[in-house]
Amino acid sequence: MAQLWGGRFTKETDQLVYAFNASISFDQKLCEQDIRGSIAHATMLAKQGVLTAEEKTAIVEGLESIREDVRSGELKISEDFEDIHSFVEATLTERIGDPGKKLHTGRSRNDQVALDMKLYTRDEILILDGLLKGLLQALLKIMEENLVTYMPGFTHLQKAQPITLAHHMGAYFEMFKRDRGRLYDIYHRMDTCPLGSGALAGTTYPLDREHTAGLLHFGSATLNSMDSVSDRDHLIELLAALSTIMMHLSRFCEEIIIWNSNEYQFVEIDDAYSTGSSIMPQKKNPDIAELVRGKTGRVYGALIALLTTMKGLPLAYNKDMQEDKEPVFDAVDTVKDCLILFTGMISTMVFRKERMEESAKNGFTNATDAADYLVNHGVPFRDAHGIVGRLVLYCIEKDISLDELSLEEYRKISPVFGEDIYKAISMETCVERRTTLGAPGRDAMKTVIGFCREYLDKE
Repeated sequence: MAQLWGGRFTKETDQLVYAFNASISFDQKLCEQDIRGSIAHATMLAKQGVLTAEEKTAIVEGLESIREDVRSGELKISEDFEDIHSFVEATLTERIGDPGKKLHTGRSRNDQVALDMKLYTRDEILILDGLLKGLLQALLKIMEENLVTYMPGFTHLQKAQPITLAHHMGAYFEMFKRDRGRLYDIYHRMDTCPLGSGALAGTTYPLDREHTAGLLHFGSATLNSMDSVSDRDHLIELLAALSTIMMHLSRFCEEIIIWNSNEYQFVEIDDAYSTGSSIMPQKKNPDIAELVRGKTGRVYGALIALLTTMKGLPLAYNKDMQEDKEPVFDAVDTVKDCLILFTGMISTMVFRKERMEESAKNGFTNATDAADYLVNHGVPFRDAHGIVGRLVLYCIEKDISLDELSLEEYRKISPVFGEDIYKAISMETCVERRTTLGAPGRDAMKTVIGFCREYLDKE
């Protein structure tokens, strides 16, 4: 058992205790970040005269060789070591000798792992941001192609008013745009480097922490060594942001599942993103959408797990904090997979435009516009509301839509109706008259699409 702290102890740690304590089975994921931080630390130590130029060169070259060998698969990370830090340091010492033993000067595993997790979070945020941008581009393409694809808008999962597919997709564009903003905020709020904080009280070595921060592209060094090693706010914020992304994906998936049902038939999901049934040959199931919806709970669980771990910890570092890694790693990988698959699914999905428009007509989504017609002809709104309510009841009894009523039938309920009622309640009129910013009308949507395109192009 390779460990860095045996001098204080007079007998071997129990094997079960060692295994329970070890983290290398999962923190080996931080190998790249650990080496990056160690190179910066060694470079700073040489600048401060703690290491000689020769020692620094040997350490940096040794670390770079470890990184390349791990990447190529020539060097396997051994689980005989307690954690990734001890693996890297022991391998380095084996390769370059005594200079390797000096790497840890002025550093604790507490500030080392805090740095590694910050570097990991930054790296993954950039990847997640790119995947969200790809999803936004896919949504914008659907918006641009469906300015006049009429469909019902819903409240309470009941047909409410006619909108367009472009308008519906635009709602999700705004959600995922905010998700990118949350990731951006986290990235910049965690822009401080904890390395050099030591175990909790700094160090007596003449470290230049600002220089280390600059080498690792942080804006500055952290200002309190105790907070530096015990802070996991950025991971909690990341999991909260990931949970919100998954919530948005799950809502979207719920709608796709509904739209894909036999009752709606709004969409046809590509075969590549569907599965069949082992006994029912007619089935084409929206499994990807269902799995994304299901995995949302998994990401929520990671957030709750870390919040619960951190809620009772006194300052500064406690071993409980080792429990931050597995849920964070799993949540990040889950969200990345979901974004990739979801973007592929909606990019290949076929929208049944005629079916969508027919559904809007048959759901009385133009009832509000019929009431507005009466108001524009001098009828008080409350009276108009009641008149159209009676019209809808009459249509339900006859199993027809408002569009299918004869003018005589209209006038039996209110003589105010004229021939122009049919144009007033057409899907095109109902949508295109809504021209305020953010509404589904074509001109309003073109303005918003321009904003969306500008937003994506400026990144």
